[in-house]
Amino acid sequence: MQIKSFKKLKLYGFNNLTKTLSFNLYDICYAKTPEHRKEYIEYIDEQYNADRLTKILTEVSNIIGANILNIAKQDYEPQGASVTMLISEEPTGTPCNSGKCPNCGNSVLLPDAVVAHLDKSHITVHTYPESHPNEGISTFRADIDVSTCGKISPLKALNYLIQCFSPDIATIDYRVRGFTRDIDGKKYFIDHKINSIQNYIKKETRNLYHLIDVNVYQENIFHTKMLLKEFDLDNYLFGMGEEELAPEEKEKIMKMLKREMSEIFYGRNMAKI
Repeated sequence: MQIKSFKKLKLYGFNNLTKTLSFNLYDICYAKTPEHRKEYIEYIDEQYNADRLTKILTEVSNIIGANILNIAKQDYEPQGASVTMLISEEPTGTPCNSGKCPNCGNSVLLPDAVVAHLDKSHITVHTYPESHPNEGISTFRADIDVSTCGKISPLKALNYLIQCFSPDIATIDYRVRGFTRDIDGKKYFIDHKINSIQNYIKKETRNLYHLIDVNVYQENIFHTKMLLKEFDLDNYLFGMGEEELAPEEKEKIMKMLKREMSEIFYGRNMAKI
């Protein structure tokens, strides 16, 4: 992805702008019985465990051109997982004596090199599987933050993350914080052109969703919401198939799913069926 930059700036020192891309990604499902709901939570927990999330974040780091300094990951009881990855723009540190890690074969950094770059960038993900106590609706949420300093941009990972999770609903925030100076001392509060996150989402993906923007241009704050336009009921049933349902039950479940999605998208509770 090409990020449109201003005319090349000659900076005084390091580019201190912090660019943060944040996601709330939601997957909705209908699981009729308590057993099915429990199985759905277990399925999601396995699909998005800490190891798989680490692979996703590693690919994010590759896409944006960052270097991984440190990884912390955790699976939780009874459910959920987290991964935090410390990254930097430039290669840092010196390889160890062998030059390679005996476990993965990659170059490794000395501890003092890592400590020297703790003020750089990070990528995090946290997952939240949950279910409605009575209605059979189950929801999976993944919160992701990609925060970078310097020239590298988290916007480059936007389409990859949407593709990885294929969410029913997504809320995306992008913000540029701080400032950097040119060689004459003039402050720059942003170093690239942007008027909407939508401009960085692939057209074929945009066509699948209803999209709404809430942007505060003077503060370099950009917000986009995405709601899937159409869906096949069979893909939202866990532990059963559409053919097992009577027509009136299908209609009721469809309404429940659409209400759940609308409530999340608009951020408010709606009247029940």
